[in-house]
Amino acid sequence: MVKAGSQVVSKLFAAHEPEILAEWSQRLKDDGALHSGRIRETELNSQCKSFLAALRLALDSGATNTDEAAFGGVRDLLTEISGSRAEQGFSPRETALFVFSLKQPLFDVFQRHSKENAAASLETNWAIGLLLDRLGLFVVEAYQRSRESLIVRQQQEISELSTPVIKLWTGILALPLIGTLDSERTQVVMENLLESIVTQSAEIAIIDITGVPTVDTLTAQHLLKTIAAARLMGADCIISGIRPQIAQTMVHLGVELSVVSKATLADAFRLALARQGRTVTKVRNAALGSPSAE
Repeated sequence: MVKAGSQVVSKLFAAHEPEILAEWSQRLKDDGALHSGRIRETELNSQCKSFLAALRLALDSGATNTDEAAFGGVRDLLTEISGSRAEQGFSPRETALFVFSLKQPLFDVFQRHSKENAAASLETNWAIGLLLDRLGLFVVEAYQRSRESLIVRQQQEISELSTPVIKLWTGILALPLIGTLDSERTQVVMENLLESIVTQSAEIAIIDITGVPTVDTLTAQHLLKTIAAARLMGADCIISGIRPQIAQTMVHLGVELSVVSKATLADAFRLALARQGRTVTKVRNAALGSPSAE
């Protein structure tokens, strides 16, 4: 039954594709596809035209199952459209409507032009509905995969941006940490720090945890891993930014960092300079006759 209905649908496409395209595009616009401004009318029309062409080719081959090779072009196109709409911020409902909104135009065009009996019409309508339902589910799944991939990529980018390694002085690096440390982020922190130690030939790395909300046993373990890795690369570490509340928590938990720590980044930087035989002093500005810090 489905195969016979699909053959009728194929003939329907061949004879009335422009009419179907026009009604489908208008229905998408009426449903608000362009209201958000995230997609242009020309892009929407191009997607509709490409989808109908790919669908017609698949149906012309006699295929009825959307998992068949003949529907490969349709699946690839829908995957691309779903991915672009996930990045553009469309909701799953808005993305799925791209396919589901084609049902009514196909039904209407078929009713206007079909000369088949009631039984044959029912068979064709069933074939149309079943085909578009499967493709609609495929779109939702493709959208979900694209969205999950986008979220993972954004999390990685945010993690990298939130762990910058700053050169404070020749041979001295600072790694300001903001937010909670977990295993995945610790790996990013470690990689960024070690790479910077090598490229900058750094001797001292200051790890500032002022922006870390709390330090528990797990966070301390992550810090120790980072410190150990830096030491293996030949750089000493200094921890700065331990607030009174964090210090008390670490004492209660029995956490031992086994590394020099300072209350502020400025104190840690002063210590790092001292280890290099440098110091910060005031100099007198000859032109103004007053001291200034340098």
